[in-house]
Amino acid sequence: MSDLKTKGLKAFIWDLLGNLGTHASSLIVTIFLARLLEPSDFGLIAIIMVIVSVATIFSDVGLGGALIQRSKVLPIHYSSVFFFNITAGFLLTLLTYLSAGQISLFYNSPQLLPLIQVMSSLFIISAFHAVQSVILRKELNYELLTKVNLIASIISGVIGVLLAFWGAGVWSLVAQLISREVLINILIWSRSSWAPSLTFSFKALKQLWGYGMNMFLAGLLDTIYERADYLIIGKLFAPATLGFFHQAKQLNMLVVKYSAGSLMSVLFPVLSKIQNDLEQFRRVVIKSTGIISFVTFLIIGGLFLVADELIVLLLGAKWEASIFYFKILALSGFAYPISALMVNVLSSRGKSRAFLKLEIYKKIIQSITFYVLFAFGIKAFLYSLIVTSALGTSLNIFFAARELDLSFWTIVRPILIQAFIVFPAVIITLLLTAQMDLSDFPIMLLKGTIFLVLYLLINGLLKVNAFKDVLEQFESLLTMFKSRKKEKLT
Repeated sequence: MSDLKTKGLKAFIWDLLGNLGTHASSLIVTIFLARLLEPSDFGLIAIIMVIVSVATIFSDVGLGGALIQRSKVLPIHYSSVFFFNITAGFLLTLLTYLSAGQISLFYNSPQLLPLIQVMSSLFIISAFHAVQSVILRKELNYELLTKVNLIASIISGVIGVLLAFWGAGVWSLVAQLISREVLINILIWSRSSWAPSLTFSFKALKQLWGYGMNMFLAGLLDTIYERADYLIIGKLFAPATLGFFHQAKQLNMLVVKYSAGSLMSVLFPVLSKIQNDLEQFRRVVIKSTGIISFVTFLIIGGLFLVADELIVLLLGAKWEASIFYFKILALSGFAYPISALMVNVLSSRGKSRAFLKLEIYKKIIQSITFYVLFAFGIKAFLYSLIVTSALGTSLNIFFAARELDLSFWTIVRPILIQAFIVFPAVIITLLLTAQMDLSDFPIMLLKGTIFLVLYLLINGLLKVNAFKDVLEQFESLLTMFKSRKKEKLT
């Protein structure tokens, strides 16, 4: 294998293992907290995290992505971005702390005031490790990133669960989130070889600004729209309703988003390195589209089938109201992984202006769902997400195809193939298990097994290219593991 392919594959494996470990620990923590806390507690934290996630975009303004995309980066670039992040983090912490009263008044919830004031510290804390994380990603050193995130997630999760068990209520969630960022700082500073020099240059920032500003605006739009449903539901409905929706969305994103998250995270620096080799770039994108579609629809079908049993088994009977939300969100779950790949095509080739234009078009479409939420309620809003997700994904594919000088059909074909395969696999599974009187875990296991066999069988019988590519990647992994084992023996 080529050096870049080997590095990329190794980075993907480490990031995938990290995501699996981190989110497995997160899921375990969520299971404990969901049984110890009330839905309203999660609703309060959901509102706060909207504010935090939106404000966090301002602490970086796209400069991290610019450092990865730029081929020639000097030490002055890293140091300048570091001190910019620290300054922005401090200002955001101060601004959020001072605004806590107005935010809690807007939501008519005095409980939010101290929570927001304490959570505002996240901005300055996370700013300290932002550049180190960017450097590790640029160098494809996902081994260290994985270990840092996994250790921090496990320890902070234990802290959160213990505090919830001792009756800390919603403060256990606050402690979990803050302690995770503190631990990441401690671990990454103790292991990273980079440290900032006492130099700062506005000229260095300006060199990154053209790409970074467009990416910042696109990221800001994306974060606001991704979290706006929380703000609206939190204002219109009780905190418990937002808690049910939050858990459904988080559980769905935990599986669907992070199933392709590792590939997306690694692909950006890899694609940035081959951005000038259009032919190789096309091959990587087309193959990745097939693999991501295969994995995404496999997961979506499985989630939809086992949703009823999964929610009750993991979170308990008091979270049954989340089941409907979870099922419909799963149906629109195809959009994120595929769209993430398409926008990576633009960002890795430095097309930040096209990236921003694309995000604006998608947000105009997505605005329809918020009108539906206001006018018709949460259920109608969830159904509208399926339609707008399909439209937004189509826009992403159109822009990516134009950038690569490919036909729209070339990219969309492997996606449609998996969409048509998953439908009969789900229907047949439901028909086969409809009359079976089994308890939650056995029926969930049976549904999952039947669906997996059918999905793989149909792909195999139709000789789908994506299925062949997945098998090829497994063979590459085995080859790499065998070669590393031989190196250790010798």
